[in-house]
Amino acid sequence: MDLTAITGFLAVLIYTALALIALWGAFCVIMVWRRVAQVRFRDEREQSEFLDQLDEQLRGGDFDAAGQMCDGDLRALPQLVLLAAANRQLGFTKVRDVLVDRFRRDVLADLEHRLSWVETVIKSAPMVGLFGTVVGMMGAFSKLAGAQAEAVSPSILANDISLALITTACGLAIAIPLVLARASVNVRIRQLEDLVGFGLTRFLETFKTALGRVRGRDSDEAAKGSDRGV
Repeated sequence: MDLTAITGFLAVLIYTALALIALWGAFCVIMVWRRVAQVRFRDEREQSEFLDQLDEQLRGGDFDAAGQMCDGDLRALPQLVLLAAANRQLGFTKVRDVLVDRFRRDVLADLEHRLSWVETVIKSAPMVGLFGTVVGMMGAFSKLAGAQAEAVSPSILANDISLALITTACGLAIAIPLVLARASVNVRIRQLEDLVGFGLTRFLETFKTALGRVRGRDSDEAAKGSDRGV
């Protein structure tokens, strides 16, 4: 049975699938890389400068100014500071829990979801290549089975064998760079987690002190108002 027509059709599908997988994998890596760059400070020095400016606002208990300072900044830590300032009436403990939950849910979980597509491409590309290998070998053996052994020349089998080898190579060529890219992105995500964790710890210490000052000031004003009323 000659499978030339079938293997030819499948070869087009396999090459198309490999091209689409390669494009999708590259797109996912670029997007997750840009997302990490979007939500993190470049280094600890830049983050420390931001926190120094924030401390100046919070020392005076000016949460509104601190919120305005962070408004429009898409990086993770400023967004968490903005969330804390908007929900300061909840108290320190509740705000701390909310910030930790939102960071894990909105930032880390989002990055892991995006990175899962890269993992899918890494696994699927070699499998599609292996499917091409099987299709190519099926075409070659079908030609051998349909002809006399002495009548079969290497040139007749060349297309099917090349399909088998090229698709396998393409699958590996897609997966290997993506494995390296995934490792690099994972390192950046861990760096982001460490940097935000350090910055959040420092901010929460200042935030707790600022809350105490504001509450003490409010209590003093309430006491003075009560005295005047008397």
